[in-house]
Amino acid sequence: MKKNILFCAGLCAVLALSSCKSSESAYKKAYEKAKAQEQAQNNSSYNNNTPVVTPVVEQPATQTTVVTNTDNVPVRTERVTVVNGAGLKNFSVVVGSFSLKANAEGLLNRLRSSGYDAQLGFNQDRNMYRVISSTFDNKADAVRSRDQFRATYPDAWLLFKQ
Repeated sequence: MKKNILFCAGLCAVLALSSCKSSESAYKKAYEKAKAQEQAQNNSSYNNNTPVVTPVVEQPATQTTVVTNTDNVPVRTERVTVVNGAGLKNFSVVVGSFSLKANAEGLLNRLRSSGYDAQLGFNQDRNMYRVISSTFDNKADAVRSRDQFRATYPDAWLLFKQ
């Protein structure tokens, strides 16, 4: 009797496990249904999004000069003697500082070949050569020039001649 019960329980288990098996056709139907929904969504979204073309309106470009307060701009005061150049005015833009004269002259020649009236100064207190790209009488012009040079020389700074 126990054998019959075990046999029936085993047969029921085999039937239960084999009847729960998913068929390939069921997967295929679900996949085709999902693809159809996705395609229907894409078709409806293409119809809803119509491009709107607006004409190009040309406006004249205006150039404005921003005036900033130059009182807060830091300036270094040093005693610099001109080694190579015409002479320094009150405010100068320094683009390079070198302890070796050969390095300073290399940058000086590069600036001059680019069309700048560069000069070479020497600070005897610090034993440094200063490559000066431009020199001005007033601070505002020197600040403007320094800001232009900062695109190429980010460490450019202002020097006030002592």
